[in-house]
Amino acid sequence: MTDTEPLQAVNEALPAQSVTGALHDGAAGGIGPVKHLTLDPLANTGSDPLDNAVGTRIADFQPVSTASVTGPIARGGSLSTLPVVGTAVGLLPG
Repeated sequence: MTDTEPLQAVNEALPAQSVTGALHDGAAGGIGPVKHLTLDPLANTGSDPLDNAVGTRIADFQPVSTASVTGPIARGGSLSTLPVVGTAVGLLPG
């Protein structure tokens, strides 16, 4: 009996397709809920520290503000609803 015989028996008993399917389903069950959790538990309340913005305007340039960064989180957003991260999170199962 060689060292590879037990591994070969396991590989024959568990087809690769069912193993990858189980891993995908397990990851979807674990990651899926996290993608939709509210990031800011104080969102939509009167005491939300992220529900503010700072902006500035210099000369004729367009104003720059932090509202585009803090706004989605302050409105109760989750990872899947954030502007840049949401598209990356969409690639994860779940």
